[in-house]
Amino acid sequence: MHGLWRFLRYCAIGVSTFLLDLAMLYVAVSRWGIPYYLATPCTFLIAVSCNYALSRTFVFRGSQRSWHGGYLYFASVALLGAAATTGLVTVFVEFLGIYYLLARVLVAGVIGMVNYLVNLHFNFKVSGKY
Repeated sequence: MHGLWRFLRYCAIGVSTFLLDLAMLYVAVSRWGIPYYLATPCTFLIAVSCNYALSRTFVFRGSQRSWHGGYLYFASVALLGAAATTGLVTVFVEFLGIYYLLARVLVAGVIGMVNYLVNLHFNFKVSGKY
């Protein structure tokens, strides 16, 4: 049962920081006129950093990694996830004809699950712990 609650907390934090990322991206591009290719990595880094701090505190308590070491690992996993997300969304849109926003949501679910499992077992090493 503890694993289910941990996963639900992870999902809540992930959705919240994903929405934060999208909102910041929208403001940066639409309101401030920053090119999307500059705004995207900046807002992504801010959202990932918030996600790490919240996940470390509320999801992966009792981590065996240091705060800094865990952050570097977390950011690396997130960057790989971002690359996979971009690739999969492109495949869904260009080759399968799926609407880009729907493709992004579908891919987010898959990538989010993989990121959770990687962080649970390899980064924070708290599998089987509360």
